[in-house]
Amino acid sequence: MVLSRSVPNIFLNDGHSLPAIGLGTYLVRGGQGVDQILSAIEDGYRLIDTSTNYDSEGAVGEAIRRSGIPRSEFIVTSKLPGKYHHYQDALMMIQESIFRMGIDYLDLYLIHWPLPKRDHYVEAWKALVDAQKLGLIRSIGVSNFLPEHLDRIINESGVTPAVNQIEVHPYWVQEDMLAANKSRGIVSEAWSPLGRGSAALKEDIIKNLADKYGKNTGQIILRWHT
Repeated sequence: MVLSRSVPNIFLNDGHSLPAIGLGTYLVRGGQGVDQILSAIEDGYRLIDTSTNYDSEGAVGEAIRRSGIPRSEFIVTSKLPGKYHHYQDALMMIQESIFRMGIDYLDLYLIHWPLPKRDHYVEAWKALVDAQKLGLIRSIGVSNFLPEHLDRIINESGVTPAVNQIEVHPYWVQEDMLAANKSRGIVSEAWSPLGRGSAALKEDIIKNLADKYGKNTGQIILRWHT
């Protein structure tokens, strides 16, 4: 699937924007991972999502360098692991992710999970706020946060996340969570958009729609998302 240059941008509450479709790099590693990311870049992907927990940050940075495309054309996302939620640890880990990718800044950085039983996610969020002020990150957000987690970090920092990345696909529409994000001015970004294990790609109704419109099933699901 070659992405059209007309892929729409989604505007964030901080004035920046994200392409409506991006590439996730879970389990994409090493030399093979670099080749996979390069293939996606050649097909038009410019939003590339990684995480320290994915062990793919190095492959992302190498693919960007090998692509020959200016860094400014990419939107690079990474995420903070739970073990680094203490303020100073978070600041150091943000810098470490930047060093691993060989870039000067991150376009979007997320707290990967709130881990409310540990109760350090507010501290982590304040580190992201300060890292943004230092120019290390352009946009800051969260992942897998529920409404109560969102309200707490907003109330205690005065800063609303630009993005909440949550699991959304045809098997889990999450209408309430999508509405909660929207009501707070937060963009919802889907992880596992094709469904875990890609079972949704084999659903009869989706296959029928793909046949009807001359598309593949993945394209039908992505159109449903957008």
